[in-house]
Amino acid sequence: MNEKEAEESATFSINLCAAQDLPLDQQNCFNGGYLFLQEIYYELGLDRICRAIALRHRFSYNLNSILSRLVYTRILYPSSKKSSLEESKRFIEQPSFELHDIYRALSIIAEESDYIQSRLFQNSCRISSRKTAVIYYDCTNFYFEIEKAEEDKQYGVSKENRPLPIVEMGLFMDQEGIPLAFDISAGNTSEQSTLIPLEKKLMDRFDLSKFVICTDSGLSSATNRYFNSPEMTASGNRAFITTQSVKKLKSFLKDWALDPAGWSLSGSPDDKHLYNLNDLDEEKDYERIYYKSRWIKEPGDVIIDGKNKRKRLNSS
Repeated sequence: MNEKEAEESATFSINLCAAQDLPLDQQNCFNGGYLFLQEIYYELGLDRICRAIALRHRFSYNLNSILSRLVYTRILYPSSKKSSLEESKRFIEQPSFELHDIYRALSIIAEESDYIQSRLFQNSCRISSRKTAVIYYDCTNFYFEIEKAEEDKQYGVSKENRPLPIVEMGLFMDQEGIPLAFDISAGNTSEQSTLIPLEKKLMDRFDLSKFVICTDSGLSSATNRYFNSPEMTASGNRAFITTQSVKKLKSFLKDWALDPAGWSLSGSPDDKHLYNLNDLDEEKDYERIYYKSRWIKEPGDVIIDGKNKRKRLNSS
């Protein structure tokens, strides 16, 4: 055992000659940091997803090699596709594709985007438990420095206030903030109209039917609220939560929301007991959540089977 330990801890010397030239164009330094990302990539089964896509299309390049390098470099060295190829040449495993292969693969990846997302979600569920009882939705947009609008790149309301064509992206996240699904739409598309199509994809491709959607007030259209109301689901499996500015409420609703009386304690077994916020102990009751709710009828409420469908207004 002593001899084995001595062999493992043996020291050695390397002799270098300062007068000797290094071989031209020979790579002597490699980046191995991407190997941590590679383990996650293959654990999520993205290589199998690429093989399934390759069976449906006729191309000669290695889609798995291209997609994996785009993922690694997007995290390590965010840059252009050309720069991503150059950075991937520093990896231990050299890329087996050219720049033109990347550009050809992008159209395939875009075409198979829904399939990739759904399979990626299913594979992630085998690794860890995804919390999808409550999901969050929001939109953003990305600008393009181009001369004129074309295809999905259209003029719209830019988040950065730039007078350039944009595309819009809607994103669903689960309760832990992990991306669930996304979709890209034209820059001149209203944010409110992007929710329901992507939500239908969750139900069709992700096999999700029971969830509560949370959005900001900008996405809280009457159509979106009604689509996620219990009346629109077979067993009331969907619901909708959104924010609403107190300043923009009608005067009687504003008075109701700001009235210190009539509040309930969240999680309390006695639902009928109401609290006055002025009577609470600021130190003792600081961590508790108090709320009040009421039904309101809006001008745009629909009528089904002779009944007015209303929305519940909550304040906390």
